[in-house]
Amino acid sequence: MEEHDDPDRKIESDGLILACSVYGKETAPVVIFAHGGGQTRYAWKGAAKTLGEDGYRSVALDLRGHGDSEWSKNRDYSLEAFGRDLIAVAAEFELEDRAPHIVGASLGGLGAIVAAGILKPGIFASVTLVDITPNMEASGVAKIVGFMGEHSKDGFSSLDEAADVISLYLPNRPRPKDLEGLRKNLRQGQDGRWRWHWDPAFIQSVMRRSANERVSDLEQAVRDIKVPIHLVRGRMSELVSNASVEAFKALAPGAHFTDVADAQHMVAGDKNDLFTAAVSDFLRQQSEGVNA
Repeated sequence: MEEHDDPDRKIESDGLILACSVYGKETAPVVIFAHGGGQTRYAWKGAAKTLGEDGYRSVALDLRGHGDSEWSKNRDYSLEAFGRDLIAVAAEFELEDRAPHIVGASLGGLGAIVAAGILKPGIFASVTLVDITPNMEASGVAKIVGFMGEHSKDGFSSLDEAADVISLYLPNRPRPKDLEGLRKNLRQGQDGRWRWHWDPAFIQSVMRRSANERVSDLEQAVRDIKVPIHLVRGRMSELVSNASVEAFKALAPGAHFTDVADAQHMVAGDKNDLFTAAVSDFLRQQSEGVNA
């Protein structure tokens, strides 16, 4: 069967319409990509498409309240809500008895932990967590949430202003010369100002929650995940420290671990080639293990 790329696929979950881009053959093993909070499905910078070309069917999802997915009418942006959405997407793309794999960055990873460890164990064939663990560094969480909340209401007067703000927040990355990519992460309102492409109620919900209020049940959820787990960390991450990694390894002693050099929290954005290679290698090991 020829490759089937559908950049405008829609899926219903919990009364919401979720948007995703799909790459690869319809009969290939499925890999679902769930981005971090405040991002969109375009954050994967080609990783999903590359895997789609390498023998997988990649599903890059816009989480509820983000990108082209609908905003929650009752402002439910709990981890359980995100977990239910991931389960709905997995059910949509499951092939007979072959469960899909999940790759979740930050918020998407937390949703995957809740889905795989609490709501529906066995829903995924494997779980890859990108720079997220139950034991996060509070200072790193505060920095990320603060950045997201700072301009969520008033937005930016131009794409140039947005690029300047992002460059200050991510000094390790060169400021992009072509700002067209920002259009996928920002939306222009009737007042002419540019705002992040997500529901402001999402960050308000996050800011009301304590970063550490769910550590114990997330830890237990990781323990209860019985499928292969892969933790990918950005070595310069302010969110997942060495101590966080060791605590995670204690929860999941058999987990694979990849430490991506010169990458911060948004690993795929910082070092996309290394990230994609790490995910591909892990998935290939799972395939070889199944077929052995």
